Amino acid sequence: MNVGIVGSTGYGGVELYRFLSKHPNVNECILYSSSLGETPYAEQYPHLAGLSLERVKPIMIGEMQQLDFVFLAVPSGVSKDLAQKLIGKKAKVIDLSGDLRLKDPGQYEEWYKGESAPQDVLDKAVYGLTEMNRHAIGEADLIANPGCFPTATLLGLAPLYHQDLIDPHSLIIDAKTGLSGAGRKATQSSHFSETQENLRIYKVQQHQHTPEIEQQLKEWNSEAGPVTFTTHLIPMTRGIMVTMYADLKDSWTTGQLHSLYHNFYEGSPFIRVRQVGQFPSTKEVFGTNFCDLSIKADLRTNRVTIVSVIDNLVKGAAGQAVQNMNVMLGLDETIGLHHYPIYP
Repeated sequence: MNVGIVGSTGYGGVELYRFLSKHPNVNECILYSSSLGETPYAEQYPHLAGLSLERVKPIMIGEMQQLDFVFLAVPSGVSKDLAQKLIGKKAKVIDLSGDLRLKDPGQYEEWYKGESAPQDVLDKAVYGLTEMNRHAIGEADLIANPGCFPTATLLGLAPLYHQDLIDPHSLIIDAKTGLSGAGRKATQSSHFSETQENLRIYKVQQHQHTPEIEQQLKEWNSEAGPVTFTTHLIPMTRGIMVTMYADLKDSWTTGQLHSLYHNFYEGSPFIRVRQVGQFPSTKEVFGTNFCDLSIKADLRTNRVTIVSVIDNLVKGAAGQAVQNMNVMLGLDETIGLHHYPIYP
């Protein structure tokens, strides 16, 4: 196959290149950028010196339409226009931005503060949470790749929502992320002096991933409503840890819940349900497409605690996109994604 990466000079783009350039089914990986076209890729990313001879191209819609796959690793507000020019042509499209995830245009306009994609485009986009939506992904030509926080959150909650085990109105989602989630462009909030030795809460009750989480939970359980979702920035480069709390409807032991999760994710190679009493850290999934989960019941309060960790640039972006491409092609979903975590 010939594939294209639009937004190749961002962090998500270079992660896509890391996987796709070595994917056994990819013949050519073509790099596009709206601002840095006609430059050697290794000039933007010197760690690729001697490894890549690729040059970045300006965006060329006609050429991109004839590729087999196009990955849109561009900011929200940009990808919806590119997607409309590509759908219906030869190329299948995987959008890593938030432009196509929300099915209600009004929700997008409220949370993203911009004009939504047309309803017919939103209707064509399949939500790419791979473990939960493999069949639809396998038949799709347009994928809305999930956000990083929703990926970690939804994978942590799916077994409980599918079995209707918790009071959805009691759910609290506490999320923490590294700095790479803010993108490559420097801002005051991502400045070293502002973040080092600092812990910061941000977008309180305003994070744009909130309606994405709520939309999927509602699809799984009609009783689901608004959630309390809070995000924090921590001084590390990669990683997301989401800790979730909810009231159990009935009495469940930790062992019973662990068995439920283990059985639910049997056949999902990138979900690792940790042993009872063992809780994951972000370093243990660093650079990989794994999502590690732990669960514990509190018999005193009849509440449950779920911990979910991912690498925000891999399972939360590029890795999940490649996993979705594999499913769309009918391939083993792990192809090109066999990596042990980088540790320590």
